[in-house]
Order: sequence, then C-alpha cells, then structure tokens
Amino acid sequence: MSEFSTNEKKILADHFSNTEGNVFAIITPRQVDRGALMSRYSRTDKSMRRIFLDEFLKNKNRGEEFYNRVLLEYGDDSVAELGEAQIAIEGLTNIAVKKIEDRRIGLSYLEKSSRYVAWNKKEKGKYRFYRDPEITKSKFADMYEETCNFSFDVYSKNIEPMINYIREKYPIEKYSFKDSADGKEKLFPKLKNESDIRSAHMIYRGSTKAKALDILRGLLPASTLTNVGITGNGRAFEYLLTVLGSSELKEEQDLASKIKKELDTTIKSFVRRADDKYGKAFQKYLKDIKNKSKAIAKTKIKSNPTLGIRTQLVDYESEKNAIDKIITGIIYEQSPSTSYQNISHQVKKISKQNKIKIIEEFTKLRKNRRHRPSRAFETVYYTFDLCNNFGMFRDFHRHRTLTLERQLLTTDHGYSIPDEIKILGVEKDFRDCMKKTKETFDKIRTRYPEQGQYVVNFAYNYPYFMKFNLREACHLIELRTVPQGHIDYRRVAQQMFHEINKVHPSLSKIMKFVDLKEYDLERFESEKRTEEKRKQIK
Repeated sequence: MSEFSTNEKKILADHFSNTEGNVFAIITPRQVDRGALMSRYSRTDKSMRRIFLDEFLKNKNRGEEFYNRVLLEYGDDSVAELGEAQIAIEGLTNIAVKKIEDRRIGLSYLEKSSRYVAWNKKEKGKYRFYRDPEITKSKFADMYEETCNFSFDVYSKNIEPMINYIREKYPIEKYSFKDSADGKEKLFPKLKNESDIRSAHMIYRGSTKAKALDILRGLLPASTLTNVGITGNGRAFEYLLTVLGSSELKEEQDLASKIKKELDTTIKSFVRRADDKYGKAFQKYLKDIKNKSKAIAKTKIKSNPTLGIRTQLVDYESEKNAIDKIITGIIYEQSPSTSYQNISHQVKKISKQNKIKIIEEFTKLRKNRRHRPSRAFETVYYTFDLCNNFGMFRDFHRHRTLTLERQLLTTDHGYSIPDEIKILGVEKDFRDCMKKTKETFDKIRTRYPEQGQYVVNFAYNYPYFMKFNLREACHLIELRTVPQGHIDYRRVAQQMFHEINKVHPSLSKIMKFVDLKEYDLERFESEKRTEEKRKQIK
C-alpha cells in the first residue's frame, strides 16, 4: 500500500517531483522550507514527504522557526549549506570581484569577459570606471579621473586599428572551414554555399576580435566596472558577506550591505549571522589578522620589489619521496585491513624501475585531459612564486582547488607589453599610459594604499604564490595550455610544466595533455567547433 492517500498525493505533487519513488526532487517553492526539510530529515525516522505533510504544510513559518532554533541556538553551520541562491552584481570593480572570487568553496562565478566584450562604452558621457569616495573627496580626485580616462582613451582608440592589424596579419583566405557539401575542410575561397561563407566570416570575425581585445586588455585600469553572477549556498554567502564587511574599501563594504539585502529576499534565515553580533565579531577577527600580519611584515621584512615577470618553483620534495607517497595512495584503497604505514614501508622496498613503471601504467589509462589522475596524486605538492600581469592573474585566479595568497596591486614590478603593440606603432601611447598611472599611483598610495589599486592597469605585474598538488597541477596546466587560451597564461602554464618536469621527470609524465606549441589565432579552432555544434542543434 502507498504511504499516502489520494488527497495527500495531490498536495505532495506541488512540492515533490513524485509521490511514490525512493528518489525524488524537492520542488516546494520556498528555499527555507527546502533546507529545513533536509535538516529535519536527519533527526527523525519519518520519510521526508511525511515530514512535510505533518509539520510544514499547515505551519507556514515552520522552515524559519526550525532554522532559528538549529542555526542560532545550536550553531549547526552545515545546515546553512542547505539553502542556495543566485545573485547578479553589476558595476563592481576588478578589485572587488577578485575579493569575492577569493572564496573557494560553496560559490560558483561567471564574470564578464575582457576577451569577447569591448570595454569602451560610456554612460552619460563618462567611461565606466569606479570613482572611490575616499579618492573623490581628496586632493587626488582630478588626477585619478584624468589617469583612468587616459587609460580608457588609449584602449578605445586602438580597438579598431588592432582588429584591422590582426585581420591583415591573419587573412581569412589562409584559413580552412568545413564545407557542407562533403563535410571536408576547405580554404575560405573554395567555399560555395552561402551559409558556409556566412559562418566562416562569423568565426573569423569572432576570433580576430578576441585576439585584438586580448592584446589591448592590459590598458584597462582595475577600476574598470564588470559584472559577475554568483551561485552558492547560505554558508558560503554568509562568509563572503563577513569578508566584504571587514574590508577597508567602501566599495566592498557597500557590496556586503547590498548583497545581504537581496539575499534576505530569498535565503534570509541562512545568512542572518553575517552582520549580527557573531558576524561583527568575525569581521573584527579578520581585521585583527590583517593588522597583525601587516605589523609583523613591517618590522621583520625589508621590501625589495623586483621588476619583470617570474614563474619559479620554490618548494617541492624529492621525486623519490613523492613517488612513494603516490604509489602508497594508489595501493591503499585496494588493500583492505592493511595500515597506511605498513603499505608505505613495503612500497619503499619496490625497485625504482618498477615504481616508475607503475606511474607509467596510470599515465596510459588517461585518454583525454578530463580523465583526471586519481586522488593518490594529491599527496604531492608544489609551491610556485609568480609575478605576471594582473590581466593574466585574473585567469589563474579562477582555479580554487589550491592555496593562493596575493599582495596589493601596485606599479612596483613593471609591466608587460605585447609585441603587437610595438608592431602596430602605439608603443609610445602604451608606455605613456603606464607612466601616467605610476605617477598617479605613487602619489595616491602615500595616503590611500588600498584605494590606489583602482588606478593600476591590467598590464602591471602582480606578485602572488600558488600551492597545489600534482592532481590539481595536471588539471590547471593541461587546461591553461589548450590552444584557445590567452598567450600570457599559456606561457606561464607551460613554464610551470617545465619547472615540475625538471624536479620530477618521472611524475610529470602524468600530465600527458600539456600543449607546448604556440598558435596564431588562439580562438579560431574553438570557434569553429562551437559553430559546428550550433549547426547540429539547429
């Protein structure tokens, strides 16, 4: 017999995807009820649908009451992960968006691209960059405005010339496209079908524009306003709000208030502690950590900023120890009733030749880069000391399954200038832009070191370190060397591979899908594949 009557089934149909199966989706509209149901579920022997009928259906505030009791009285943080929300933030800077995206767990992001979208639009006659209130009311206001405007002017006036240059350097006639008649690749002049010709033009225009914008993005200041969409759970949002609330930047403090206000419309019970007495105490703790670290650095460390880019492997272990750890991890799961220590002891007795053979056997199992190595490869770590342009950092920053620590954005480490800028004949404008930025930044930083970041261009080099395990190295390096990637991060990822290969030549073989070549139009083949998929869908 069914657990539910006919009438109960009718009621449940509006709140659950089915009324009989042992696997079902919760579709009741209120987020707080969904989360409370999940949590209540773990504290009773009733079925979830029965809990809903008995405890939630008539009491409209049941979900909120449950959260108030469990989350506030008992502090069960995991309960806050049961509520999810999606929010969009429009018009935030590239400083604030990186602070938000520093959160590694529980949030997913989609940010406006500097590759597909030109950032030269104006609103009410003004370029879209952030005017920080502290700077705006200071003696640096005019200087800041003029410098950001100059950066946007140089960027904007060179978009069309750069696109034209790229299209002259890489003419469409030299590229092949699929012909609908026989499905074979043919050079553009040999295409006959009008639809194929239109598709070829679209693919080519998209690829060449993307390359041009990639080259010019270094001119954009960090004050450039972007958009980001965030999907996440209540616990992660609560921590994000706490971090933003502890910031010294007015922009980030304001964002905390605005995000909290919007989340209160969907998952209020899940983020309630972000600005209560517990949240305030947590904010103070985060400020104390920052101030204590700053004081220690000031008294113990002498600063010596160096110019130029850097990709340096600074911490790793011997390959012998690394291989032993990985093989122990590989064997452990399939060795019941055997301790880790016992396996490790026996692995050390295996000959070096046989150990290398084991690694090679697992390398052969990988047929494409999505076949990630097993978790045993997470037992070996690498730390890289990096300094490369801020525009490139924004791409590497998307990798969150690692430890990343970064400094303030400054002009202390020089800047990167693409070869195409020199060839196009706009090197002087580019360097004038960087010079003007440095002069302005050096003046602002004396009074407002954090706010000074806003004026710094993407081309300026930015120091940070990344620590990740071999499994993540495999994912990061293989992904960031794919042909369609930006030339800047492809070169850094390639250098990372070379650095690991030097110290761990046998282990580095697991990264079998690293692309060490260079390409002309990075996005071209990718755009072709995308267009083919569009045709199939149609």
